[in-house]
Amino acid sequence: MQIKSYTEAIEFIHGRRKFTKSPDLERMRRFAHYLGDPQKKTKFIHVTGTNGKGSTVAFLSELLQSQGFRVGTFTSPYITRFNERIALDGEPISDQMLVELLNELLPVISRLDEEYAGEGPKEFEVVTMLMFLYFAKMAPDYAVVEVGIGGLYDSTNILIPELAVITEVALDHTQILGDTLAKIATAKAGIIKQARPVVVGKLVPECLAVIKAQAVKRNAPLYQAGVDYTFLPEKSASVWGESFTYQGFGIKAKLAISLLGQYQVANASLAVSAFLVLAKREGFLPTLKEIKTALKQTTWAGRFEKINDEPLIVLDGAHNADAIQQLVQTLKHNFADKQIYVIISVLADKQAKTMVAQLEQLPNVELFTVSFDAPRAVSHEQGRFYEAWPEALAEVMQEISSDDMLLFTGSLYFVSEVRNYFI
Repeated sequence: MQIKSYTEAIEFIHGRRKFTKSPDLERMRRFAHYLGDPQKKTKFIHVTGTNGKGSTVAFLSELLQSQGFRVGTFTSPYITRFNERIALDGEPISDQMLVELLNELLPVISRLDEEYAGEGPKEFEVVTMLMFLYFAKMAPDYAVVEVGIGGLYDSTNILIPELAVITEVALDHTQILGDTLAKIATAKAGIIKQARPVVVGKLVPECLAVIKAQAVKRNAPLYQAGVDYTFLPEKSASVWGESFTYQGFGIKAKLAISLLGQYQVANASLAVSAFLVLAKREGFLPTLKEIKTALKQTTWAGRFEKINDEPLIVLDGAHNADAIQQLVQTLKHNFADKQIYVIISVLADKQAKTMVAQLEQLPNVELFTVSFDAPRAVSHEQGRFYEAWPEALAEVMQEISSDDMLLFTGSLYFVSEVRNYFI
């Protein structure tokens, strides 16, 4: 079998099985071994957490690039095009390279399909191996890799990182990771490796205890928010962005980001801390000016992203209850004076009722729930429901005025579909 075009490549990847539980990484390790263990040829920073992974990866990538490093990134899901998931210095993998690498994988995938009686590599394992192979060929100085789900049994977890980063832990993917914070924290803590530093964001005591125990077991130095570094949000000089005072690792400075939402301050502070820990470990010396510039120019599509001014139209992939809670805080804090029309679509395996209820509590919100062409079932039981989101949009446009706000939120797949319509 030979893949001849980009379209064929994407169809093949999406045609593999999805979301099956793998009790171990044995198949993934064998997959890598047959390809010469490409994951051993790159220096990685491994990032997990329930929310904030994507923007933390974005901040880290910009910070590393500020030192003149070539930096790979691996993220999911994509917002505009599949290729975004595997990028080098912000440039997505080319269609041609994707086809070439997939053709390298095909004989090994067939071999594993036979060895595992048709239960060979699933979709995310194939994408992960494409990433490992790409970075082995392109030889970036560092690659910042976002975990798919969890950590312990995630297919990215065959790598040995220079540094592990854990953003936060909340209830999500409970059918795969477990139904308590401690179980989910155990999955996240799985990326902690022997004697490799781990930098964590603000964690509730229940989760911190699990992660501390794993760090001790692995003899891994642990750096924590509120202990090794602190951040204090301040009134921002910019209408669209946040300012904060950061202190840690020999630095005390006022920093600013262009992303909106105080949770992004936590993500930026975590990224700066991870960057400074890595700098000390690897022996490079960043300046404060370089750090400030890198943070300010970091962007992250689909995360409280403004796409229109009058009326204000915003996209925010708040895809679980914890992310919606953070979104609600941003709406209360920054947009209490606006009438807000919210169009939301949530996958059925998420906490849809809780998410919608949190938004409905805001007195200035008019809520529309919609369906869309989703990879998994969509939950749509509350609010004013429309089968297709353009129908809800048409309804909103009849009611909205130029100083109101329209917010699309929920599943990142949904936000991606809407973004492709507008941009």
